[in-house]
Amino acid sequence: MSSFQEKVLSLSQRVIENNNWRQRESFNLIPSETTPSLLVKMFEISDPAGRYAEHRTMKGEEVYFYQGTDFIRDVEDEARQELSRFFGCDEVELRPISGQMANEVVFKGMVRFLNRERPQGQPPRRMKLVMNNELTKGGHLSSQPMGALFNYVEEDPQTGKENVINFPVHPENPYKPDLEGLKQLLEQHKPDLLVFGKSMFLYPEPVRFVYDLVKDWALRPVIMYDMAHVLGLYGVFQMPFKEGADIVTGSTHKTFFGPQRGVIAGNFPKESPLRKLWLDVKSRAFPGSTSNHHLGTLLGLLMAAYEMNEFKEEYQKRVKNNAKAFARALSRRGVQVEGDPNDGFTETHQVIIRVKSHGGGQEIARRLEDNNIVTNYQALPDDQTFLESSGIRMGVQEMTRFGMAEKDFEGLADLIAEVILKNKKMKEEVKRFRQNFLQMKYCLPLKEALPLASKIMRSIIHDPEFADKFIENLQKNT
Repeated sequence: MSSFQEKVLSLSQRVIENNNWRQRESFNLIPSETTPSLLVKMFEISDPAGRYAEHRTMKGEEVYFYQGTDFIRDVEDEARQELSRFFGCDEVELRPISGQMANEVVFKGMVRFLNRERPQGQPPRRMKLVMNNELTKGGHLSSQPMGALFNYVEEDPQTGKENVINFPVHPENPYKPDLEGLKQLLEQHKPDLLVFGKSMFLYPEPVRFVYDLVKDWALRPVIMYDMAHVLGLYGVFQMPFKEGADIVTGSTHKTFFGPQRGVIAGNFPKESPLRKLWLDVKSRAFPGSTSNHHLGTLLGLLMAAYEMNEFKEEYQKRVKNNAKAFARALSRRGVQVEGDPNDGFTETHQVIIRVKSHGGGQEIARRLEDNNIVTNYQALPDDQTFLESSGIRMGVQEMTRFGMAEKDFEGLADLIAEVILKNKKMKEEVKRFRQNFLQMKYCLPLKEALPLASKIMRSIIHDPEFADKFIENLQKNT
C-alpha cells in the first residue's frame, strides 16, 4: 500500500469514527449547530459544488458571467422565493456564504448608502455611531468592531475607539433590555444603525419599542436584526419585519435546517427613503464581498427551505417547549439556570447554566464532552473575560429534530446533573440513551429520501458500471 493510500485510509477511518460519535453516540447541544437532512447533504455534494455563477444587475437586467448556469440560476430564484415566503418579505439576498459575511455586506452597504449624496471631492464618511449588544452581555461577535463591523464606523477622537454604544440591560435580569435606558441613549446619540441580535439569546429584542420611538425622526436609524441563532424560530419567537425592522440577517445552519451559509432579507417598499440601501446591499454582496458563492450549499439551502416551510410550525413549537422543559428540569435537579424562572428561563432554543462553583465553564464543557454531551462554555454577563467563563450555553434544536420531546430532555437533564454536580462517569449511559434518537424528523422520511439519495449518488459517480454496483450494495446494507 502506498503512502498516499495509507493516508486516505487513515483519514477515512477517522471520519467514520467521528461521524459515528457525533451522530449516534453523543448529544449535540451546541446552539449554533445542526445536522442537515440526508437530501440537503446530497444536494450539497452535487455537481454545482464545483461551479461558478457570478451575476449582477446591470441596466435593470440580471447578467450572468458564466455559461452552464441556467439550472443554478433557477435554483437561486426559487430559494429566494421560498425564503421570502418564510420571512414574509419581498427582498432576499443569498450570496453571502456565512452569517458574518451577511452582516459585513450590510455594513458595507450602509457606508455606501450614507455617501450617496456626498459632494464631489469630499472624502467619504463611515457610520457616525452604531448601537448593538455588548459581547459579554450576549452580543454576537460579527456585529462588534473586532468582527464584521471593523472599519465601518467612525472613531471617537478622544478615546481612539469606535463609536459603538451598547444597549443597556435590565439591572435585575441582564438577559433583558433596559427600555428606559435605551430610550435615553437613542435620543441622546441618534445612531445611524441599530443592530439587534445575540449569540447568548434568551428573550426577544425590543424592535417594536425602538421603531415606535424613531419612526418619525427626520433621519431615523436603520433597524437591523441579526437572527443567526434564532432564524429557524422566525415566527414563533419574533417577527422583526412586522415589528419595524428594515433588514434581517442570519446564518442558515443553527436553528434553520440548512447548510452553512448566510442570508440577508429586506423590507423596503418602493416608496421607502431607504429603498436605495437595498441596492447598495446587493452590490456589496457581489462584487463587493463574494465571487463564487458556494453553489452546492445554495442547492442544499433550497432543499432546507422546502423542509422549513413545510414543518416549521410543529418544529418551532416543539423547540420552544423543549427548551423550557429542559431548563426547568435542570433547575429542579440543582443546576443553576440563568434567566427568569417566571418566564420558564428562556423564550428561544437556548438554555444557559452557571457552573462556576463546579469548576467553571471550560472545565465543565470538557467534562460533559468526555461523557458524550457536547456543549460550549460561555462568558456570562458578570464575567470579565471569555477565558474565565462561568457558564455553559446549550441549545435543544438539533436533538429536537432527532425526535426528542419534553420528557426526553428531562431524562437528559438527569444525566447532565450527574456529570456536573457529582462528577460521575455517565458516558455509557449517555451512549445508550442516544440510541433512542437516531431518526431525523421534519424532513422527507428516510424510506422516501434514500431512493432519491441513491439516484443522486449514482449521478455523481463517474463510472456508470461502478455506480450501479455501489447503489446495489448500499441498498442491500440499508
